[in-house]
Amino acid sequence: MAVNLLPPDPARLRPVAGVELGWAEAGIRKANRKDLLVMRFAQGATVAGVFTQNRFCAAPVVVCREHLAQGAAIRVLVVNTGNANAGTGASGMADARATCVEAGRLLGVAPEAVLPFSTGVILEPLPLDRLLAGLPHAIARLATDRWGEAAETIMTTDTVPKAASRQLMLDRHAVNVTGIAKGAGMIRPDMATMLGFVATDAGISGAVLQTLTRETADRSFNRITVDGDTSTNDSFIVIASGASGAPPIVSRDDPRYAALAQGVTEVAAHLAQSIVRDGEGATKFMEIVVEQARTVEEAARVAYSIAHSPLVKTAFFASDPNLGRILAAVGKSGIDDLDAGRVQLFLNEVWVARDGGRHPAYREEDGARVMKNADIRVCVQLGRGNAATTVWTCDLSHDYVSINADYRS
Repeated sequence: MAVNLLPPDPARLRPVAGVELGWAEAGIRKANRKDLLVMRFAQGATVAGVFTQNRFCAAPVVVCREHLAQGAAIRVLVVNTGNANAGTGASGMADARATCVEAGRLLGVAPEAVLPFSTGVILEPLPLDRLLAGLPHAIARLATDRWGEAAETIMTTDTVPKAASRQLMLDRHAVNVTGIAKGAGMIRPDMATMLGFVATDAGISGAVLQTLTRETADRSFNRITVDGDTSTNDSFIVIASGASGAPPIVSRDDPRYAALAQGVTEVAAHLAQSIVRDGEGATKFMEIVVEQARTVEEAARVAYSIAHSPLVKTAFFASDPNLGRILAAVGKSGIDDLDAGRVQLFLNEVWVARDGGRHPAYREEDGARVMKNADIRVCVQLGRGNAATTVWTCDLSHDYVSINADYRS
C-alpha cells in the first residue's frame, strides 16, 4: 500500500498542446491489462533524455541514445510494460529497431524519429508480434487528454499510477507541464527513474532542453532510492512541443528559463517522490536531509549511505528508534576526515545526537513517537561547510521480499 499517495485525478491532468497519447492491451506479459503506450508529438517539438548508467542497459536504451545522438526530430515514443527487452542480445536490438520501423510506418515518420522504451522482466525475449499487433489499437486512441490512462499503462509492480501537472505563465502565455512516471522497486537511478516522461507546450531549443532535462533529473529522480539497485532501463524524457504560442527559449540566460525549469522540476519531483511512496512494500516515507557538508556531492554520499542501509530501513519499518544505525551509516559514507564530534542528528523536531553523542535531553520515547509516523524527516548536520542536499527513500519491509521473490509468477 502506497504511503500517503492517492491516485491522480485525471480531470486535473492538463492536456499539453502538441502531445497525443494512446494505449492498447497488447498482452505483452498478461492479458486484459494496458501495457502498450504510444505518444505522438507535433512537428517542431524538441525532445531530450537522460538514461541509466547501468552498463548492462536494455536494447531500447541503446536505440534511444542512437536516435537522439543522430539529431533526428523525434515525433513518437513507444512504451511497453511486462518485458524489459534487457539481456536479450542481438535479437533484442533487432526487436527494438523493428518497433521503431513499424511505429514509423504507421504514423508516417522515419524510424529514427521514434524512441522505444521497455520495462518489466529482464533476460526474456520481447514478444514482438504482440507489440506490433497492438500498435494500431494504441494509435487509434491518440488524444491529448489520455494522461491518466497513460500513467496506468506504464505500471508494473506499481500500486498507484503516477502523474502530475502544473500551469505557469511565460510572457503572458499560459504554459502547461504534465508528466507520468512508473517505478516501485529496482530504484536507485543514476540519471532518472525507471521510466519518466514530462511534456510541456513551451518552446525550447534542443540544446537548452537537454540542459534543463539533466538539471531536472539531478533535482528530482537522481535524489530517490528504494533499494539501491539501478535498473537496466532507466529513462527520463522531456518533450517541448512549442504549441503554446510563447516564443521559444533558445538560451539558458533567457529569464523565462528559470520559470520553466521550476515548473518542470516541480512535476518531476512530485513523480519521483511518488515512486518512493509507492516503493515495493513501503510503509514509511523518509526525507533524508544532509546539511553543513563541504560539497553537494559529499552531502549526497552521506544521504545515500543512510538511505541504502538495510539496518536503518528495517529499523524504520519496525518504528524502532535504534538511531545509532544512522550515525553508523554516516560514518561509513567514505569521508575520511569526518569529525564525528561535530555531527548533529535530528528526527523531525527531536534532537537525537549532539556533537557526535546522544543529546542529554533525548528520550527514546520521543524517537519512537516520531518513527510511528508515515512521513519522517531525518536531518544530519556534518559541521564541515555550507552545502546541503535531500534524498527521498522508504523503509524495507517483509512485503518487499515477498513482492520481489514472486515477481515473475
